[in-house]
Amino acid sequence: MHKESVFFGLAGVFFGLLTGWIIGSQQAAAPRVAAPASASSAQAGSAPAPPPLDESRAAALEAAANRNPADAQTRIQLGNLYFDAARYNEAVQWYEAALKVDPRDVSASTDLGIAYYYMNQPDRALAQFDRSLAIDPKHSKTLLNVGIVRAFGKEDLAGAAKAWERLIEVAPNSPEAEVARKGLEGMRSGHSSMPGGAPAKTPGSSD
Repeated sequence: MHKESVFFGLAGVFFGLLTGWIIGSQQAAAPRVAAPASASSAQAGSAPAPPPLDESRAAALEAAANRNPADAQTRIQLGNLYFDAARYNEAVQWYEAALKVDPRDVSASTDLGIAYYYMNQPDRALAQFDRSLAIDPKHSKTLLNVGIVRAFGKEDLAGAAKAWERLIEVAPNSPEAEVARKGLEGMRSGHSSMPGGAPAKTPGSSD
């Protein structure tokens, strides 16, 4: 199997799993996860369009943020609002503002990294994920996204496997771990025929 086929196969797996996971999550806490950037146009076209920005809610939140410079949560809500409307530049501005107030908010840090990825800045995304993991080395959403960005943003399958194996080790029963397992399965099915490649190993597999 060619390397490109491995990426497209993994992209198909991830789109199906991530769509189901997000739809099945509570609306109030829908996860933000990087989608494979190497998906085909047909796959990308099947993804639902982002909702339009709720301008009145954005204005109200911005007014609240301006009234209270120490309010990190309102800034995070603004980041989430712009992120969900696929307005990533503005999402980045609000996540960065939130982190200036509360530098240890690991979810805001990781959402900032995902926004960087959607802006075609995978190295910046990975650097931000490193900051998240410095706060919480076992943060499952961060580890999942490290693997996605390494696989699809950097074409670094070994790095992706390492992140996903770590995720399965530290949070084996999490929904993120289930996505990671599927990614590793897809990688193993095609990785052995890559130049210099070998099947990716999951925790507990024999040498």
